[in-house]
Amino acid sequence: MTDYPVLETERLVMRAPILSDFDAYAAFYASGASATIGGPIPKSDAWRLFASDAGHWALKGFGWWTVTKDGDVVGSVGFHDLPQHDDIEIGWNVYVPRQGIGKEAAQAALSWAAEHALADRIVSYINRENTASIALANALGAHREVDVASHSDGSAVYLHNLEGYRA
Repeated sequence: MTDYPVLETERLVMRAPILSDFDAYAAFYASGASATIGGPIPKSDAWRLFASDAGHWALKGFGWWTVTKDGDVVGSVGFHDLPQHDDIEIGWNVYVPRQGIGKEAAQAALSWAAEHALADRIVSYINRENTASIALANALGAHREVDVASHSDGSAVYLHNLEGYRA
């Protein structure tokens, strides 16, 4: 699939990543805000992640959206299906914190996943020190899996309940 769905919420537009989005993406990954998700990293490594996020659509039929508000890039949200994991993961990167952008975008993505029967299970792997992402996962209705081994980097697994997102 090479067609990216465009999702719109009350305040946000979620669309395909485009080359001009990369500067905001790389700036986020170069900052301390990315410390609990493997950053800060150099621009060359950010490019690999950016290309992987966008490439998921062509290879898997789902992937990551660039999140915009009033035309400005404010984050990214989407799904990974990586060979080392058993489940599809939803993740989010919010460049402008504490405005509800992550929750609004993640809810739209989870609704899309439920509508398209993406998977029976959607998880988030969240570093135990990433209190903002843990709070967001909880606000989305996810719960920490106690019977699943922690992710290799010390992250915990949060299971999202898609029933609440089905139409």
